[in-house]
Amino acid sequence: MTAPTVLCILLNYRTPAMTLRAAEAALADLHSVGGELVIVDNASADGSYEMIAAEVAARGWAVDDLVRIVASPVNGGFGAGNNIGLRMRLRDGRVPDYYYILNSDAFPDAGCTAALMAHLEAHPEAGIACSHVRGEDNVVHTTAFRFPSIAGEFVGAARLRVFERMMPHAPVPMPQPSATCQVDWSAGASMMMRASMLEAIGLFDETFFLYFEETDLCLRAARAGWSCWYVPDSRVVHIGSVSTGMKTKRRMPSYWYDSRRHYFIKNHGRIYAVTALLAHLMGGVLHRLRAGIAGRKPQDPNWFLADLIAHSTTPYRLSPEDRS
Repeated sequence: MTAPTVLCILLNYRTPAMTLRAAEAALADLHSVGGELVIVDNASADGSYEMIAAEVAARGWAVDDLVRIVASPVNGGFGAGNNIGLRMRLRDGRVPDYYYILNSDAFPDAGCTAALMAHLEAHPEAGIACSHVRGEDNVVHTTAFRFPSIAGEFVGAARLRVFERMMPHAPVPMPQPSATCQVDWSAGASMMMRASMLEAIGLFDETFFLYFEETDLCLRAARAGWSCWYVPDSRVVHIGSVSTGMKTKRRMPSYWYDSRRHYFIKNHGRIYAVTALLAHLMGGVLHRLRAGIAGRKPQDPNWFLADLIAHSTTPYRLSPEDRS
């Protein structure tokens, strides 16, 4: 019986030094499972491709195509960039058994990829396996989630424990699991996917520029009978939001609202999407009333509810300015 094969995909967007650091960590871990690595530069247009190519050659990674680099002609977003790698094969022309998507600011611990692969090998019904994620400060990141729903929109926006107790399975973030368990979806920072599943359900929906694309893919997988698993023995350090700058933004970018809207309409229809919007607005108003009474600022980004309403009635904003 031949050993399973895996192709790791690193997507770079204007973070070449960070991507090389992630590549180094990935290669060290992939060595134990004989994995290969592809770096996709997502039309950075800042010299990233040339810098990464030069470093790959200088470090000897280009020998025997140990690391391959691909330049995307356009920045189509997270899903479109990763799809370039997901359409690639191994050096010998074979389709890998598994594709492993790793963020350019994520660094696997030893045994990370082996743990994900072992779980998928042991559970043929499992299509997706994701890692335990922590920050550089060792704070654990929430990466186990339920699918968004009308109830989840209301409870998440209201931020009141009474509603969380009344509808314990509504909030999208799950309590942090301590053991391997099935989840609805998990963050795409460290995600291994079965190639046969992708062949059956398709790749990332490229309508999503950023956000909700992995949620959508996991939902499509679930509807086709594949399960998604959180595997805490697989561990990565993740900095987060390096390419997007989301940590420093006070207002959500247009593409977040567009992605949310597309997710609900695509997967549940327009009536459901409108109801989910109303549920979120109702919860958001309750949160603001409570925050005002307590003399605190709402926890949402600036102009959040106004932007949510605006994006529910306007066409998707697909210009590069909105997506940068």
